[in-house]
Amino acid sequence: MRKICIALLIVVALSACARNEPLVSTGRLTVVQDSATLPAPVRQDLITADRPALIGPLDTIQVDVFNVPDLSREMQVDASGRIAMPLVGTIDARGKTAQELAVMVEAALRGRYVRNPEVTVNIKSSVSQVVTIDGQVIEPGLYPVTNQMTLLRAIASAKGMNEFARTEEVVILRTVEGRKMAGLYNIEAIRRGAYDDPPIYANDVIVVGDSPQRRLFRDFVSLAPLLAAPLIAVFQ
Repeated sequence: MRKICIALLIVVALSACARNEPLVSTGRLTVVQDSATLPAPVRQDLITADRPALIGPLDTIQVDVFNVPDLSREMQVDASGRIAMPLVGTIDARGKTAQELAVMVEAALRGRYVRNPEVTVNIKSSVSQVVTIDGQVIEPGLYPVTNQMTLLRAIASAKGMNEFARTEEVVILRTVEGRKMAGLYNIEAIRRGAYDDPPIYANDVIVVGDSPQRRLFRDFVSLAPLLAAPLIAVFQ
């Protein structure tokens, strides 16, 4: 019976091709008629809004003070999120962007006999901005979060899903303003364009396949292939 159904599907597909019926645009997909290739992106397509990269404990940063080489140095943020510099003292760098920290260092130097200090700060390596990827992926673990990380890119960082993964049972755990939240996503639906690939942020936990958190969605998992959007919940 299964072979008969497959054969019928092939016949229907071939008959549609034979009639040259055009694809029809939908609310999620606009079909470009008579286009044989995917157009190349323009410059504006390659520019996306960056999320701010925040400095955290044990990150390594480079602080450069223009024309004061003795103050320029590479340093590691301590476990409490602080840095210490000559003439500057101790500054809490945790949760600051590189630009915000540079402004703070400039302000401290200005009060320590450095005329018109110009400071630049660069984050050389970050161990605090990470996402946890667990469950049915090839290489579970902690992965650095870039400013353009999405769910599909995060899973790709873990070398993809393994043979036991259930693509309709992917959970993102996140704390928002003190509330523990979770979203249930269907990877195949994202790949088909049913809804957008969600952004991933530092401290997110992604669980692919079975988990206690995923089981909280047990009444909805069977409907996941039918969902037109992610299912978002707040843990009570």
